[in-house]
Amino acid sequence: MGRAPVTDRPLPLPVLAETGGDRAGRDRLELLTALISSPSFDPLYRAEVICIPRDHPVYRWGCVVGDCTRARTGGTDLCEEHRQNWGAARAGGAGKAAFVSAARGLERLQWAEQVACRVCPQLPAVHMSSRLCRRHFSRWRDCRGGATGDDNGFRRWLSEQEPFDSYGTCRAAVCPDLADSPLGLCSRHEDRYRRQGRPGGARLPKSWSVRYEQRGRPAEVSYHDRGRFWDWCAQAPAVNWPGQINLRGLQPLVRAEIQWALCTHAGQDRNRKWEPRQLQQLACHCRDRGLHSLADLDPADIPSCYAGIVRVMLHLLRLVYFTPADTREAGFIETGHFGVRFPGRASHIDLTGVTQRWLRDLLWDHLAERMRSADPPRSGAGADNLRRACIELCAFLAADAPGGGHDPAALRAEHAQRFAAGQQHRAHHGLPSPGVQGPGGTPSTITASTCSLVLNGVRRILRDAMDSGVAETLGLGRQFITAIPAARHQRSRARRPFPDEVARALADEANLARFAACYDPGDQGMRDIWETIVCTGRRVSEVIRLRLDCTGRYGGLPVLWHDQTKVGNLDAAIRIPERLHQILAGRQRKTVDRFTARHGRAPAGAERAALALFPSKICNLNGTASLTYTWFWEGFRSWVDTLDVGHHVAHQARHTLATSLLRNGATLTHVRRYLGHVSDRMAEHYVHLTSSDLDDVLHRVWVAGPGAASPGELLSGRAAPMTAEQAKALALDLSRRSTPAEGGFCTFQPVVDGGACPWNLNCHNCDKFVMSGADLLYWRRKREQWYSIAERAPDDATAGYLHQVFAPTAAAIDGLEAALAGLGLLDQALALDLRRPQDYFQRIWSLGFRAADLTGTCDTAGPEATA
Repeated sequence: MGRAPVTDRPLPLPVLAETGGDRAGRDRLELLTALISSPSFDPLYRAEVICIPRDHPVYRWGCVVGDCTRARTGGTDLCEEHRQNWGAARAGGAGKAAFVSAARGLERLQWAEQVACRVCPQLPAVHMSSRLCRRHFSRWRDCRGGATGDDNGFRRWLSEQEPFDSYGTCRAAVCPDLADSPLGLCSRHEDRYRRQGRPGGARLPKSWSVRYEQRGRPAEVSYHDRGRFWDWCAQAPAVNWPGQINLRGLQPLVRAEIQWALCTHAGQDRNRKWEPRQLQQLACHCRDRGLHSLADLDPADIPSCYAGIVRVMLHLLRLVYFTPADTREAGFIETGHFGVRFPGRASHIDLTGVTQRWLRDLLWDHLAERMRSADPPRSGAGADNLRRACIELCAFLAADAPGGGHDPAALRAEHAQRFAAGQQHRAHHGLPSPGVQGPGGTPSTITASTCSLVLNGVRRILRDAMDSGVAETLGLGRQFITAIPAARHQRSRARRPFPDEVARALADEANLARFAACYDPGDQGMRDIWETIVCTGRRVSEVIRLRLDCTGRYGGLPVLWHDQTKVGNLDAAIRIPERLHQILAGRQRKTVDRFTARHGRAPAGAERAALALFPSKICNLNGTASLTYTWFWEGFRSWVDTLDVGHHVAHQARHTLATSLLRNGATLTHVRRYLGHVSDRMAEHYVHLTSSDLDDVLHRVWVAGPGAASPGELLSGRAAPMTAEQAKALALDLSRRSTPAEGGFCTFQPVVDGGACPWNLNCHNCDKFVMSGADLLYWRRKREQWYSIAERAPDDATAGYLHQVFAPTAAAIDGLEAALAGLGLLDQALALDLRRPQDYFQRIWSLGFRAADLTGTCDTAGPEATA
């Protein structure tokens, strides 16, 4: 089924720009300023120069090795030396988790920020171990020959030193650091100024430290062009310290937008790692171009390294800048405004494809009302279907209605009728949609299912508008609304179990190895997911969303814990094979290793409980979000196509297991409980039976016959009478051996083995005789026959006697019906008469002439008799 494309990415950047000039900018700045000043806003992001902690969960910049103090490099999560060591270890076959756990931390070679001198805090330190400014380090080196140990002598020397005068802060407009010389620049900006050819020619005298500073004389700075030097200082970019995001020099609104976006992004459940270096580049980009807002960014001018960051920031700002009423006016809806977030979807839903304003407003109002309800939709499928329905109607009105359908008062019943007929015609002939395009930009094909969704979606929206009175306000005629037909829901056929040859292909070891190698090169668990589905019959989403601690042993037996969210059964447990338990244990180790490789440590107790067994790599720093169904479905479909076994889906494994369970003796109740169905009717949808399969099942439902002490009791090893409720919890003993008899089975083992019946085949009065579900119609006919005879009795005494004689048989029949009803098989037993002629005569054929007697007769008669 084709789907209308859903815009998960933000709208084009100019969407944030509104008419209103400076007033709009001032309003937005006031709004963001109020939010940033609120108590809930993290104070870390309020400063102009944001100093990010080394181990920040989202903006981390330190090496992932636990006690390493160096910064990351090369776009990796390791420092330069550890990155080289990891390359060698990986070539030797080592895993990253083991490498990170075994690696030793390294001392910092460079500062992550400017550090002040120990003696004079108004001057920057130039030496890491001593933390002394240039002049004090020179004095200490001359005094002690360069030794910098933190001994008593060094501390005594420090106590004798006097601080020197400050050079002030760096003259670069955006730099918050201390100047390192009378030139007025910090060491990094002075190096940059020198590399760029000294614009303006600012210079200090030769040997200025010895000739001027040490003699207490000020060192004068000479210029060729003082104005050019100051221009350079005004335009110089910020220094890239590893843990700093310098927002100085930005326009107030841009700075507030970045601060708000950084805080909001860090507080989301699913977020992508943002490097402080990339954020600094974005700030420099906005500063160099003098932008007043992130909305002023030119999409063609944004470097790819932080284009994704800009898109997320604009999305977060759109939730703040636009009220729900504003989004209705602009032609989109934000689910975040209503506290709703569909799994795997962005908050933004674009409605601009519906060009008729009245129809778009009806769609917006309908979606908003659904999301405001006490039970909002759990997925975005409903919104997609309604949006598609309106786009289809929009395309028809634009081509066929007066004025392109923009005036609802001009629409008549014939327009609605032609729209419905056109949809049905396209569905019947498989024609493309006039308004909806698929993911590749090609027109989506209309099918019977999409036609039903479109007609019912349009009808639902228009009917709601009519009931609420909005249609009358718009002038939309009742005739147009009521002419939209209610399409019959296209019920999909039940999935078939896998044929034997397909099942063998999908379980072949070579095929499974190719499945993992070709369609899951990152080893995220595609093969493990498939094998779990096959072994347990779980729904695909139930397996994908397994938590890390989903397995356990109870009484030595492996158990799988999972959530059956479709039926509201959370934390359900089922038995699993030992092989599957080992597969999942291996996947658990891999998931923990990847967490260790990313964070430099093993997950703690609370973190481990929240981890997904199959974590996604996208926007999932904490590892709590699972892979998506789409990811597995695309890989599985491509793999099946290469096997040349026809079209099959993973959900058929659930049907295959259900049918196999029934064929191996389970009842519908057992199947329903194991697969997590809400009713026996749903279990029947998954169980695919032939008449022989159902025959086998009904044959296994045994109750005591009329001659037993408790006629009608379900034979399960219990002596207590059976009720319909108790029958659902009883496990039948299917190990007994029997032989067919008239109306049931004989369980007397000498007769079963071929011996003569010591009671002269008086089965119905024998306590060894049992009745099965296959005999229900036979015994119902018997009951009707006895009741008919009793009704024709000459007197009441005779009738009472007949009822008394038949009472044990009636009790057995009632017990059989109760057992079948409790096990969900009563309707099947009543619908099929499974007693075949050979069942009645089987005893004669097997017991009347024994094989030994026949053999003996042939031996004594001779060849002539045999002939």
